[in-house]
Amino acid sequence: MLLSAWACAGSPAADDSLRRIKEAGVLRWGADVQGGAPYIYEDPDHPEKLRGFEVDLAEALASELGVKAEFVQNDWSALVPSLERGTFDIAMNGLEVTPARTGVVLFTRPYYVFASRLMARRDDPSVVADLDSLKGKRVGTLTNSYTADQLLAKGIEPVYYEGTDEPYQDLVAGRIDAVFHDDIIAGIYGEPRPQLRVVGDFADGFYSIATPKTDHSLRDAVDAALEKIIQSGKLEEILRKENIWNDRQIGLIAWSDADQRRLLGEPVVSTLRWSHMIAFVQAAGVTLVLSILAMAIAIPLGLGLAVCRLYGNAVVSRVAEAYVELYRGTPVLLQLYVLYYGLADVIKLDAFTAAIIGLGMNYAAYEAEVYRAGIQAVPKGQMEAALSLGMSTPLALRRVVLPQGFRLALPSVTNDFIALLKDSSLVSVITVVELTKRMTITAVDVRSWAIPGLMCALLYFVMSYPLSLFARRLEARLARS
Repeated sequence: MLLSAWACAGSPAADDSLRRIKEAGVLRWGADVQGGAPYIYEDPDHPEKLRGFEVDLAEALASELGVKAEFVQNDWSALVPSLERGTFDIAMNGLEVTPARTGVVLFTRPYYVFASRLMARRDDPSVVADLDSLKGKRVGTLTNSYTADQLLAKGIEPVYYEGTDEPYQDLVAGRIDAVFHDDIIAGIYGEPRPQLRVVGDFADGFYSIATPKTDHSLRDAVDAALEKIIQSGKLEEILRKENIWNDRQIGLIAWSDADQRRLLGEPVVSTLRWSHMIAFVQAAGVTLVLSILAMAIAIPLGLGLAVCRLYGNAVVSRVAEAYVELYRGTPVLLQLYVLYYGLADVIKLDAFTAAIIGLGMNYAAYEAEVYRAGIQAVPKGQMEAALSLGMSTPLALRRVVLPQGFRLALPSVTNDFIALLKDSSLVSVITVVELTKRMTITAVDVRSWAIPGLMCALLYFVMSYPLSLFARRLEARLARS
């Protein structure tokens, strides 16, 4: 069996893992449906059924082991941490063998060989097949991928994406300069777009199945099953079914122990570095600026909506009410997707601007209700007295009612800003690297979630706690007055 000559002896816990799978009759494999075709995706005709070459491979592996395959949905960027904590038995979802990963999980022999493919717009001749020429350009790639590490090493700004189609959408829209992704992804999502061109292919990479670090017996069993599937021609059949078989895959048939040793190399143990600290502070700055600018939109817009609901005519009041209910009744994540991707053909916003507008418009709906409550808390006699003095309704609102209503609403506004500060973490879905996204990137880089998580929490606390104290003091002062 491949790897048997140099694999470490399995611990009792590792033996129990394989035995548990056999006894349960189920092999749980982790992947992310968001990765889409050809890896794993919903059948268009039967949405409850999953398709993809990794789905077929999982079933073939389970059959070789005498069990059934059970899919476990998991965010791609957290596949390795979830595997380590026992969420599933194996991870298989375009997981590339990298020096950092070999230090924390065990890898089987590869089941697919890919090339890193660079694509650019046809009308942009400045992007050529030389990574050094990309310095100063924004290049889209998958979050927490080895490709992103290569770009950073060359001094190129990577733009991180969770999905496979989004970077090519942004490339067409001109939001980024190029996309550096696996050829298997580029062939499906990038090349069919007439506005794009293939610049060139770079070094080969390998997808392998990962098992927990202690599960040598499970790794060996899965590796042996995978070897049988390759040698029997079953893997070629699976890959041809999704039209992704090519000459690169022929080398898998003759894969040897020596090839595996070269692939795995020496494990790299990453530690938290000073550059990580600087990146955290920069990301905290992005979070703070983003939140301030979004609140600068939410406050006046929310105040205007509140006034329209209370003092506008029937049509204006209904429109304001519809806005509030629409934004409060739908997820902010959905609103960001629609604003950034759904309206890209109409409004071409950069990610940071879209994040500010999206959060600002969402929080305006909540601010509107806060201000409406504050205005209604002002005694009606105040408005009546102002009108009896000859003031018009707009003037009475501006000079008498709104200042008092805003004063009463101010503590709630401060609390909403603290909530906005934390909700800003959602903008990472449209490629903005704020504090929480920086934490996940660093956690995968250093193979630890504890220290980056604590740093992230500390920075959020440093930004929000002074505001909490300010809100409390403001509430106490208003209560006394």
